[in-house]
Amino acid sequence: MGAALESDAVSARQEWATQAVARQRAFFQSGATRSYGFRVQALKKLHKAILDHQQDLVDALYTDIGRPEFEAYIEISTLVDELKHTIKHLKAWMKPEKVATSLWAQPGRSRIESVPLGVNFIIGPYNYPFLLAVQPLVGAIAAGNTAIVKPSSLNPTVADVMETILHKCFHEDHVHVFKGSSDVTNALLEEKFDHVFFTGSPRVGRIIMAAAAKHLTPVTLELGGKSPTIVHKDANLTVAARRILAGKMLNAGQTCIAPDHIYVHASIKEAFEKEMADTLKAFYGNDVKSNRDFGRLINDKHFKRVAGLIDKAKVLAGGETDAAQRYIAPTLLKDVRMDDAIMQEEIFGPLLPMLTYRSLPELFEMTRQLPDHPLALYLFTESEAVEREVLDNVQFGGGCINNTVMHVANPHLPFGGVGESGMGAYHGKNSFDVFSHKRSILKATTRLDIKLRYPPYNDRVKIMKRTIK
Repeated sequence: MGAALESDAVSARQEWATQAVARQRAFFQSGATRSYGFRVQALKKLHKAILDHQQDLVDALYTDIGRPEFEAYIEISTLVDELKHTIKHLKAWMKPEKVATSLWAQPGRSRIESVPLGVNFIIGPYNYPFLLAVQPLVGAIAAGNTAIVKPSSLNPTVADVMETILHKCFHEDHVHVFKGSSDVTNALLEEKFDHVFFTGSPRVGRIIMAAAAKHLTPVTLELGGKSPTIVHKDANLTVAARRILAGKMLNAGQTCIAPDHIYVHASIKEAFEKEMADTLKAFYGNDVKSNRDFGRLINDKHFKRVAGLIDKAKVLAGGETDAAQRYIAPTLLKDVRMDDAIMQEEIFGPLLPMLTYRSLPELFEMTRQLPDHPLALYLFTESEAVEREVLDNVQFGGGCINNTVMHVANPHLPFGGVGESGMGAYHGKNSFDVFSHKRSILKATTRLDIKLRYPPYNDRVKIMKRTIK
């Protein structure tokens, strides 16, 4: 009986998934989403709705993940800035790009048009549940598409607010939110989309990519990895400590581009460790657990995994945990080695291990022992020569010199990974581009008809040889 009920539930889920995609495809094929007026009005509606519901979002983020109010407004502000930037530039992005025309394509003119892909599936993560589900949606709408959005099931309160906002702005045939667990995601992945955009772990990214491959559906994968921070011997230690800890402890370390670990030059090791401990205390005081500026981990499973990475013998500061609150103190770990357990996986929590290096070649050898290319890299140095050498020898998605995390706030910079940290990039015009097809058009005139390429060819081989020379 139980198996029959489960089978009926699976069939029902698949049926509504099929119907939802079919409705969106029909709406897309009607041409309703293609005009500039339709797109820009949709974006403006979304902008207003987010402003109207910002307190609901702040409250929901605190309920689901203990997000401090200031950090919640960072999430909202980042999305609002993306919307304003897109609205301002959309008309220019939509214009066809004129390009040169080669000799053999004459007589004619050439252009590249950005045309919408169609029906898109956007799957959001739990760490920034509103921003990282809706930010790619901005690009999808701007490019003239329809989209189905699946928020993380680990943030039910945020998902409810997201559903309210998006269904207030859009007809479900244009943008539709589907809440639920992985069963919902799996049902939707059985359908043929024109693009799948996923933010999450490399493990789930493989599952998403395999499902999309059955339909030859292109994917954008925004994943993660062990993003290193390098503090060279000439770094400004005070500034480095502040900016590293600000980037690391944001959202209690649950940020895909957070500094995962630090390589410190041996000559400044002790001075930097003291600076980091002092800065940590200045940020959060002696009672971090009661400080509303510091969040909590998302669930018990994640708490247990991260807490298990703490080596008490190497704790420089922090180290306290409380399973009942899913609280892990901001923790600095010193004298860490590349073969320690904490260096074998992405931490995704408020633990910051510090390792030492004596030369850049030694540093590069250490970074090559990481599981794969990281999503981000952060380098603190005053030397342009050191900067160039590091950038030439470490492969990563994107990053900062003398800062952390903030490259993600610039809509003019593409954001994306390489290798296991992801494929494809978005933000700003890159979001518009990732949800567009670059269609090539050659328009020829009939007023002039060059007969060089028409048979019979006769002695035209001589002409061909001259063009090659």
